[in-house]
Order: sequence, then structure tokens, then C-alpha cells
Amino acid sequence: MELVRRWRGWKSDWRYATSLLCLYGFFSTVKPLEPFLVAFLTGPDKNLTTEQVNNEILPVWTYSYLCVLVPVFLLTDWLRYKPVVFFQSVALFVTTALLYWTKSVSTMQATQFSYGVVTACDVGYFSYIYSVIEVEKYKKATSYIRSVQLLGYTVGAVLGQLLVSFDLMSFNNILVFTMVLTSVAMVASSLLPMPKKSLFFHPKKTDAPENGSEDRDGGSAGEIRGEEVEKTISTEALCLLKKDLVECYSSRQLFCWSLWWAMATCGYFQTVNFVQVLWEHVEPSQNSSIYNGGVEAISTLLSAATVYSVSFIEVTWEHWGELALGGFSGLAAASLFLMTFIGNIWVCYAGYVVFKCLYMLLITIAMFQIAAGLSMERYALVFGVNTYVALVLQTVLVSVVVGSGLSIIRQFTIYASYFAIIALIFSLRGLYSIWTFTSERPASHENRS
Repeated sequence: MELVRRWRGWKSDWRYATSLLCLYGFFSTVKPLEPFLVAFLTGPDKNLTTEQVNNEILPVWTYSYLCVLVPVFLLTDWLRYKPVVFFQSVALFVTTALLYWTKSVSTMQATQFSYGVVTACDVGYFSYIYSVIEVEKYKKATSYIRSVQLLGYTVGAVLGQLLVSFDLMSFNNILVFTMVLTSVAMVASSLLPMPKKSLFFHPKKTDAPENGSEDRDGGSAGEIRGEEVEKTISTEALCLLKKDLVECYSSRQLFCWSLWWAMATCGYFQTVNFVQVLWEHVEPSQNSSIYNGGVEAISTLLSAATVYSVSFIEVTWEHWGELALGGFSGLAAASLFLMTFIGNIWVCYAGYVVFKCLYMLLITIAMFQIAAGLSMERYALVFGVNTYVALVLQTVLVSVVVGSGLSIIRQFTIYASYFAIIALIFSLRGLYSIWTFTSERPASHENRS
């Protein structure tokens, strides 16, 4: 009995749910084949052309992610997170299985659609923990689930690099290994405790009427009242979403940071999604992708170190933030131009690492600035809206750039120019903000005197 009591106590403790979610986050992000996906699709296993991968297969992820993001966002809250986390693991398994068993362009497009669903379901992974633990544990639990995901990506990249470099596994065997890891993640997600509340549709459990009260038809008054309350809460939740949306973006500073978030994330998604095609173009030899896994691992670790360093930077971001966004976006544009025109694979690798670190640095600062003063519910809403706007912009970019059949060099020239435009906009805005601040400060001193 003592053992059972301890087990029940452990299951009700915040560490139980956090540990299971971390276990899920790790095994679902270990993807050894991901850095070598284009090489796998264009190699003898699938025998697809680079043009088919670039123009017909990879763009499907963007369209899929855009189409399912809003429904998944609402369903995640309505279903109370756990079902969406489990469904994500199923979709990830289906994606890997399709990659293993199918070869045609249409089925490869299906894998990208399925992976778009996986990406959209990330909202369930990051939101679940807040519904099952106390508020004072939020910061610690968030650091755990984000860190373990980063660890999973790094382990997957390093593992893939080792397996490919030493020819320990074929690409198909790596996919089988990945399906085993995904199955472990699926089991972990099924063991997660079911939350009793959510942010919008199930904010708290309503007290039920007294037991035994029935209506004239013999039904339970509690059940009828519960249905009425549930409908009322659902309607109020949608109204609250609309009201919060208007109030959040009425702030000039939040709007500015959100605008950069959406524009830069659009460019980041596009760059990361197609960078392997650029690498294959720059170094079209048989072993052109041999270091992709190592580069992904290094870029992830350096990005983590960059993100960690943000907490030690003492800057008044309210005054200097917009200028920082412009300046660092300019460096990101420069790294993309170097990747595009130098024509050396090592310059491409180095430029990609710099670009990724800069984006992670700036998006972290943007998250901090947007989160300041917002409740958890409003932050989740702003996060979802910003991501959706980024996907809308990316869909337009994919349709225009990739849909026009441009070469990968011209595509990356456009991506670099896109970041240069972002840099110009926010640099000018930042200079104006600093000039306004410095001109208002003497006036305030004069008024005081």
C-alpha cells in the first residue's frame, strides 16, 4: 500500500508530467536523416531530380503548415492538449513510414503535408505543461522542455553524421531506426496525464449542481447545466480571443516586434527549408552532403549558446531594440549573400551557422520583449498569430519564387535581398526612435527644473 501511495503521489507531482513530456520531446526530435533529406531524395533510393524536390515537394510543407495551423491551434485548446501531442507522434510516424515505403513525387508531397501537421502540433507540446503544473513551476518546466528538444535535434544531427560518415547504416535503415524512436515517443505521449483545464475553452471546472436534481424529462439537471455552461464558455472564449487580439496589437512596441517576428520567421523558414538544395548545387559531387549533420549540430549548439547569452546582455531594448533588429538582420542578409555568390561549400556552411545564430538571438529578444507585460493566454495568442502571419508571407514567397521555377541561386538572392529590406526598414525605424528619445529627454529635464 505504501508503494501504491508513493506511486500516486509521484503521478500527481509536476515532475511526472514534465519528465514524460521531456522524454517525448527528446525522442520525437532525434531525426538522423533530416540533415541528409535532399541527398536521400535525389539519391538512388528515391531517384528524384533536384528540380522535383525544390519545386514540387519541399513547398508542400509551407502550404500544409499554413492550412492546418489555425484548426490545430483551436483544437489543441478544446481537446486539452494531450490528444494533439499524441496525434503529433502518430503524424511523425506516418511521415517517416511514407519516406521509407514510397517513392513517387505525389507520395513525397504527402510526407511534406504530414510533416506540416507535425510542425503545427508543436503548439500542443509547448502548451500542455502549463495546464498540469502550478504557475510557480512554469519557468523551470519551460526550460526543461525547450532544452530537451534542442538536445534531441543535436543528438539527431550528430548521430546522422556519424552513421553516414562511417557508413554504419544506409538511409533506409536510418529511417527504420527513426521509426523505433518515434514509437518510444508515442508511448510516452500516451502516458501523459490528461489535463482538466485549458487556456481558453476549459479555463476552470464549473461547480456542478446538487446531486440528484433532475429535470421533468428525468435527465440530470447537472448534465444540462454543464452543456449550457460549456457552450457559453466556448462562445466567451472566441470573443475573448478577438478582444485580446485587438488589445495586444494596439501597442506600437508589440506591433513592431511582432512585425519583425513574422517577416524574419518567414525568411528563416524558407532558408532552412531549401538550404540543402543550395548545398547540393554548390558542391554537386557524390559526397556533397557528407558534413550536413555536423553543420546542423554545430549551428544548433552555437544558437543555444547565443540564446543563453541574451540573459546576460544589459541593454534597454525599448530604445535600442529596433536598431538591433535592423543591424543584425543586415548581417543575416550579408551571410546569405556570401552563401549564394562565393560558391564554396565551406563558406556556405559558415554562412548558414552565422545566419541561424543571428536569427535565434533576435527571435529570443523579440520573445522576451513581447512576453513582458502579457499574460500567458495573450502570449500564446500572439505567438500563434505571429507564426500564422509568417506562414502567409512564406506562402506568398514560395508561390512567387519557387512557383516561377527560378534556380536555387536566384532564389537565395531573393531571400538575401528580403532580409536586406527588413534590415533597412528596422534600421530606419530604430534611428527614428533613438532620435525621438534623445530629443524628448532634454525637454523632460527642462520641465522638471
